Amino acid sequence: MTKQEAPAISGEESLRITHERGWTGGHNPWTVALVVTMATFMEVLDTAIANVSLPHIAGSLSASIDESTWVLTSYLVSNAVVLPISGWLATRIGRKRFYLTCVVLFTVSSLLCGLAPNLGLLVFFRVLQGLGGGGLAPSEQAILADTFPPQKRGMAFAVYGMAVVMAPAIGPTLGGFITDHYSWRWVFFINVPVGIASLLLSSRVLVDPPHLVEAKKRVGPIDSIGLGLIAVGLGALEYVLDKGQEEDWFNSHTIVIFSAIAAVSLVSFVLWEWRQEHPVVEVRLFKNGTFAVSSLMMLVLGMALYGSTVLLPQYLQVWMGYSAQDAGMVLSPGGVTVILLLPIVGRLISKVDSRYLIAFGFLILSAALFHMAHTLYPGIDFRTAVLIRMYQSCGLAFLFVPINTLVYSGVPPQKNNQVSGIVNLARNMGGDIGISLVTTLIARRSQFHQARLVDHVVPSSDLSARLSAMAQHLQQLGVGAAQATKMAYGQLYGQVTRQAQTLAYLDALLLLSVFTAIMVPAVLLTRKARAGAAAMGH
Repeated sequence: MTKQEAPAISGEESLRITHERGWTGGHNPWTVALVVTMATFMEVLDTAIANVSLPHIAGSLSASIDESTWVLTSYLVSNAVVLPISGWLATRIGRKRFYLTCVVLFTVSSLLCGLAPNLGLLVFFRVLQGLGGGGLAPSEQAILADTFPPQKRGMAFAVYGMAVVMAPAIGPTLGGFITDHYSWRWVFFINVPVGIASLLLSSRVLVDPPHLVEAKKRVGPIDSIGLGLIAVGLGALEYVLDKGQEEDWFNSHTIVIFSAIAAVSLVSFVLWEWRQEHPVVEVRLFKNGTFAVSSLMMLVLGMALYGSTVLLPQYLQVWMGYSAQDAGMVLSPGGVTVILLLPIVGRLISKVDSRYLIAFGFLILSAALFHMAHTLYPGIDFRTAVLIRMYQSCGLAFLFVPINTLVYSGVPPQKNNQVSGIVNLARNMGGDIGISLVTTLIARRSQFHQARLVDHVVPSSDLSARLSAMAQHLQQLGVGAAQATKMAYGQLYGQVTRQAQTLAYLDALLLLSVFTAIMVPAVLLTRKARAGAAAMGH
């Protein structure tokens, strides 16, 4: 098929070509894959590096740290709202047009974020940036699913996986370097040239398949009720996950109200959409057991990926004195591990049942998290920290591509847009749940462990000798006797606090290990994804 022949092909014929050979619009499929990956990598990377810059943003704009977290929350809320409806939007206005609109919106809003003179405008521009960024990953995944036939999707999703899995790994390092050596504004400015390049290249190589053009004519009226329910529901849920621990969860009236709004809106949305002829989100896809379980596995993968990505650097910075850049360097070799393994996994997909690869990946990831829970301690060296992250990365590499391949199994090609929106929402919401779970567990369990440890700090000759040695050492340094005794007790309390925090981190790791272990037998609930098995459907 040449570029000239592509527009003349009928919708039914393009559906057959998409299923058997993949729709390329006359371009090299790998050119299409690399071009659409640019923008997704830019979006995921920006999310990761913005986290590191919050203290610098707060100081520069005369805001508190708590106020500056709205820079993240605003983006996550608008991003979460767009993700599930991206498939509907792509079908309604045309996938290429929707994708290019997202690239333009993300690029322009990135420039405006960098120029923002105050926190209010920065938060507003981040909302716009989230609306643009939310449509990039689902659009790319749907484009790849159409560009490559089922038996070749493994390698294509490996390229996509490099962007989505590697970006969070190198983001903290890059963000730390930029904020330490330049200005936080460059965290947003670096998106502009990448966005312009992506826009120019994408406009040349992307061609919507004729069956999508025909689907655009049959899309039906706008389901404004469904659109409103999911926007309110996901927006409220995202606020609860992001602000829950900060506001003491259900002891806060605000969190209770937003939780109720999220629950009522999302349940109403599912019930409403189930009966709609032209739904905003194709919730009936969950009747397919393989799709439902694959989406759950992607959610758990997001929990483990983002939860552990937050946990390890935080521990290294707070309790071991690492800089943001050094803590990021601990994660970077894990990103390299994923890059090296993903092409191998992409090749294995066409030869080995995806379910075996998923079970192996979750088993490795669970074992790595369990190992980390027995390895992490305040005196851990840099090399050991790098290695435990690399062990986790080995499991991650065997999960992302097979799950993305399995989730399309048995789904008609014309529903690829909807599938990509739902599975990307599952990964992102999993990440938000994982981060919220980890931060809450650390805060609550550290209090529990501290109380238990203090109970065991009882007067004894050994304790008295230790305190006396600390006080004498401080007196030798020129501290008065009374003050030295107080400082000795302070040092002892500091050791108890550090041990309590470490035990809380280990609890969080063990819980993530349990969640990932549960996914190993869950693979049995899915059906084998046969090469070329995607349903044709009309």
